[in-house]
Amino acid sequence: MTTPFLPRLTETVARYRADIAGPREHLALLRWQIEQGHALDARDTFPGHLTTSAYVLSPDHARILLIDHVVIGRWLQPGGHWEEAATFAASAAREAVEETGVQGLTLHPWHGGGDIPFVIDSHDVPGKPARGEPAHIHHDLQYLFLADPDAPLVAQIEEVHAAAWKPLAELADIAPLGLARIRSLTPPV
Repeated sequence: MTTPFLPRLTETVARYRADIAGPREHLALLRWQIEQGHALDARDTFPGHLTTSAYVLSPDHARILLIDHVVIGRWLQPGGHWEEAATFAASAAREAVEETGVQGLTLHPWHGGGDIPFVIDSHDVPGKPARGEPAHIHHDLQYLFLADPDAPLVAQIEEVHAAAWKPLAELADIAPLGLARIRSLTPPV
């Protein structure tokens, strides 16, 4: 039996803060929304809701799979709004596969087979007035994966202009915390 969403998220955030988070990663808004019982699994929950994303690395950690996002208009790691999945990592993997067609995706050994995020990043997202959506926060649970950069990619053109393997340094402007943590890892043998 799967643990319901909010208790699972509560446990995941608590373990991340205890075991992974740096001294400045308070995640105050996310923790407050959890304490208030907000439906963080619903994309119409404000001031923020849950997303998941994937840092997909080449086995040597030299390249990362990025998407040219249609709405945001910049290169990012694949990801999207939370959709029900057995684990948060499975949600991130599904987003990566859907948006890029990446093949042979495997959870990075760093996760030890568990579901604790590599990074939790709460970031501002512009609203969409046409949908009556205000500016809000995405609480993004970010997971680390490995895949073969020589396998073909197929971008999901409804959401992304392109999917491509880029040098790892491209993360500097996109996800500096993720980049720093990736650089601290030794590539698996």
